[in-house]
Amino acid sequence: MNNNKRNWQDEIIENEIPEGVSVLDLGCGNGDLLERLIRDKDIKAQGVELDTEAVFSCVERDVPVFQTNLDEGLRGFSDQSFDYVILEETLQTLHRPIEVLKEMLRVGKCGIVSFPNFGYWRVRFNLFSKGRMPVTDWLPYQWHNSPNIHLFTLQDFKNWANEAGVHIIKGYAFAGQKVKSLSPKDNLFAEEALLVVQKQK
Repeated sequence: MNNNKRNWQDEIIENEIPEGVSVLDLGCGNGDLLERLIRDKDIKAQGVELDTEAVFSCVERDVPVFQTNLDEGLRGFSDQSFDYVILEETLQTLHRPIEVLKEMLRVGKCGIVSFPNFGYWRVRFNLFSKGRMPVTDWLPYQWHNSPNIHLFTLQDFKNWANEAGVHIIKGYAFAGQKVKSLSPKDNLFAEEALLVVQKQK
């Protein structure tokens, strides 16, 4: 498995998604992931993106894209209309993250969600020792220009899933420059997490 931090999530997502399924990518960016899935897995793809330049890039790649703000919901999509819904490195940037998670699991049979873990020990140490929000290679923002407006930990997400009746099918962590299966200690040691989730019936 590729242990490069920039690509580890895409590689897992590509491995998790079977051939020929339908995929909705929320916050799809320039569409490069969907482009590869269309080419390599013959999926039925739909992207959702707010940024105009990124939308143009999707169009140039022949990736179907719908421009909208995720915080306004997914009213244009019917229940269980996609096999997989991807929410990659986007949840912490949303104004209404829980509502978007609910919508993701309404329109998708299975969800793949990834996010930075603000319970990571270096974040805790920097905040404790310096009394300032940390700036790291994987969180390269000052407090005033960060797109991350809802800071949460891996354990916070697990608690929400338990309360909301959401089953975590699989989990992966990026920790110590390596990708591994999620373990109970990863609220402290994972820099980022990727979870495959499904609404319990």
